[in-house]
Amino acid sequence: MRKSFLFILLLLLFAGLARSQTPLQRFITHPALKHASVGISVVELESKRSIVSHDAEKSLTPASVEKLITTATALEMLGDNYRYKTEVALDADDPSRILVLGSGDPTLGSEAFGENPNAFFINCAEVMKKQLPADKEYSIYVVDNLFGYDGVSPQWTWIDMGNYYAAGAYGISIFDNSYRLFFNTADRNACPGILRMEPEIKGLTFQNSLSLNTTGRDNGYIYGAPFSYDRAVRGNIPAGRTEFGIKGDIPDPGLLLGETLADYLSRAGFRIGKVETARKDYLSAICTANKVQAAYRIGNVIFMQASRPLKDIVREVNVESNNHYAEQLIRTIGRSSKSDIYTDALEAGIEYTQERWKKNGVAVTSLQMYDGCGLAPQNGVSAQFLTDLLVYMYGKSSHSAAFFNSLPKAGQDGTLQYFLRNVRLSGKVAAKSGSIGGVQCFSGYLIDGNKKYAFTVMVNKFNGARSEVKGAIEQFLSGL
Repeated sequence: MRKSFLFILLLLLFAGLARSQTPLQRFITHPALKHASVGISVVELESKRSIVSHDAEKSLTPASVEKLITTATALEMLGDNYRYKTEVALDADDPSRILVLGSGDPTLGSEAFGENPNAFFINCAEVMKKQLPADKEYSIYVVDNLFGYDGVSPQWTWIDMGNYYAAGAYGISIFDNSYRLFFNTADRNACPGILRMEPEIKGLTFQNSLSLNTTGRDNGYIYGAPFSYDRAVRGNIPAGRTEFGIKGDIPDPGLLLGETLADYLSRAGFRIGKVETARKDYLSAICTANKVQAAYRIGNVIFMQASRPLKDIVREVNVESNNHYAEQLIRTIGRSSKSDIYTDALEAGIEYTQERWKKNGVAVTSLQMYDGCGLAPQNGVSAQFLTDLLVYMYGKSSHSAAFFNSLPKAGQDGTLQYFLRNVRLSGKVAAKSGSIGGVQCFSGYLIDGNKKYAFTVMVNKFNGARSEVKGAIEQFLSGL
């Protein structure tokens, strides 16, 4: 009798184990993942007990899931109420020289928050009109050298360079460091003709090789290197439109800001002469012994614009997967840790990030960062690292609420608007998605009654359709 009882008990135990493994086995054996590398880690938030694990320590390409690392590090270092400040001052040695002092603020003139993108210029011109005499000529010197001028990761690919989602990150950011190029595609038998660009960028030229499609999809791309005013436009865009726009990156944001400010000041009655940035002086000083001697001296500060708090900025990064904001953040982290403007801000940001999480007790051996947004295909991190970070931010960080609230909710907003939509877990998953060619990842929190999990699912080199992979991940999470 006792043996029979033990036998039944073992059967029930094994049956329970088999049931708990069914969602995992069903996922990793999905036909769309036949040739894929998969990393999975699910951890119970309260007990920190591993619920599901599959190749959790394997370093895989994270794509935009890497933004979790950048935003968490920024919050830990700077605090959720940190604000960037862009100041306009007079040169103490030359009162006719207007200085614009960049702090790396990604929100200046940004359309992310629905505010007037020209507010900085309008408000600055109004203040200066009240404080400065208009009976002499002024020059403008834009100090945009805080991060240096290597604005893009050396590991980004040419197919991305010049497009808005690969915009350079510098001490000055304006209009999201992007512009729109508009075309007329009404004539289906002719190549798309360029109508205009917004904002207008002096000297920017385009070699237009665009063609038309009948699918209605935007497959247009703008190629070009930072600070180059020659751009190539390739791909295809929808036919039959009187106006259709695609976005590219501003080659020299600091100069555009200076020229735009000059226009506003001219309209306010000022005479503006030379407009320049700190780039020439910065580059000429690289090979000199004395790099600390500035080409200006800050005098009276006339105007200052502060950004929204960091908690709003990291929410924009994670909800909308904003690459540009993430790149400004990783360089802000770097410059805050190493103040010398001649040190590489991106490298310093990556170095600080690794040191910070190691100090926080998270194993960092799987972490290979080459940018802050996840665009570089060489980026690598394990599912275990990401869940360890999530567990820390949930239970130990003093910025836990800001971090959690920065994540889009499944089926509701941002990049997760259509993920787990109209199902039981809709609104109960707060996570970051990540996708580039052959990569699909999700990492975040699942809060469903008593179930409180941190999870990461990473899929690399899948052979099926992306929709199939997303569907398989949805089924896996629903079966937890």
